[in-house]
Amino acid sequence: MPFTQLLILALIQGVTEFLPISSSGHLILLPSLTGMQDQGQVIDVAAHLGTLFAVVLYFWSDVRLAAAGTLRLITGRIDTPGARLAFLLLMATIPVVVVGLTLKLTGLDEMLRSVAVIGWAMLIFGVVLYWADRRGAQVKTEGDWTLRDAVIMGLWQAVALIPGTSRSGITITAARHLGYTRHDGAKLAMLMSIPTILASAVLLGAEVITTADAQAARDGAIAAVLAFVSALGALTLMMRLLRSVSFTPYVIYRVILGVILLWIAYR
Repeated sequence: MPFTQLLILALIQGVTEFLPISSSGHLILLPSLTGMQDQGQVIDVAAHLGTLFAVVLYFWSDVRLAAAGTLRLITGRIDTPGARLAFLLLMATIPVVVVGLTLKLTGLDEMLRSVAVIGWAMLIFGVVLYWADRRGAQVKTEGDWTLRDAVIMGLWQAVALIPGTSRSGITITAARHLGYTRHDGAKLAMLMSIPTILASAVLLGAEVITTADAQAARDGAIAAVLAFVSALGALTLMMRLLRSVSFTPYVIYRVILGVILLWIAYR
């Protein structure tokens, strides 16, 4: 694959993965609207792994805490902050794994990859994000995360399997609806992305390993590095801005793009 296309794909994946504007929707649209070669699963998996390393590095202290807590969780103990965090992340991840496997086995995941679906999802869930951000209180912090809230956010996260919804966007929407501050709601959404991206990579990676060759591996490595750099930059910028800026700019972008895509789909 040409380096220019790898660069574009990696930048799109990295920048949009953690912003509430849907990375999967943009990646599906790129070959559909530009005529570029479809990047295939090798590049998809590699780019997702790049963004995974970015969020792990950015939230390293929390990741290390949850990793240590996972060892206690395996023994059935939820008696430390780390074990509690690991348990809540596990509960929040189960819905998206179950729904994702169902869509994959039934073939519905491929049926949803259309410009019209992405356009409607961009528009509808952009408006829902705006509503939740405006109406939601800002009284809860990450320390207030409960099992109930984790399950609710996990169920909302499963909706992101509809292309164009945005995994980060829908979980942030859920967090704001539940009353979390913008910054801490986004942080919980980012932490939830770690097991979700990992589960997705494992699921797709099983297929990729049997088909990848040396050239695909090289392209994948380049995509992973570029996605890591762009994701880390986008994540750092967004988390800083959320202390003083609402989600309205992202909503405006989603609505404009959604309208354009619906015009393209139905013209």
